[in-house]
Amino acid sequence: MKRKRTTYAFALLAVVGALVIAGCGGGGSSSSSSGSSGSGGSTNLTNAGGGTVAGAEVSGLGTVLVDSEGMTLYEFTEDEGMTSVCYGECEAAWPPVVASGKPTAGEGAMSADLGTTKRKDGTEQVTYKGHPLYTFVGDKAPGEANGNESEGTWFALDEAGSAIKGTASAESEPEESSGAGGSGY
Repeated sequence: MKRKRTTYAFALLAVVGALVIAGCGGGGSSSSSSGSSGSGGSTNLTNAGGGTVAGAEVSGLGTVLVDSEGMTLYEFTEDEGMTSVCYGECEAAWPPVVASGKPTAGEGAMSADLGTTKRKDGTEQVTYKGHPLYTFVGDKAPGEANGNESEGTWFALDEAGSAIKGTASAESEPEESSGAGGSGY
């Protein structure tokens, strides 16, 4: 009977250990969902040190802020200061950028301008110069900024934290966005 308990204890320990390792690992490859599924998932900057916000060139807009996967970051002008008001359908189209740990600044971003703000679900949303940051499900690859000026309330940010006006140019005609048109977001 003692042997059975010992075997059970070791099996339980192995399962718990595997869960702990799985929960702590994977920061690099699964750290950014960029919301491409449209299911309301957040862009997650949980890789080393809480993730990186950097600057990158987007044709037609110049240098914009991007996440660690190179996806354009946006502000929502309807947010109330550092408090996000983007939830539900809005959050599905414009996933908030969240981090566990302190976000870091890559080339083209200032670390003093990075911060976080708590969302209703308790996650920490990354901010830049006091603007909560989001990605857009209509951006399918780095270098796209299909959400810029959407509904007159969504804007890519430059490294100074200012809204960028204009439309990104693309080498091919961008796909029509299903996440923003006429939805009020």
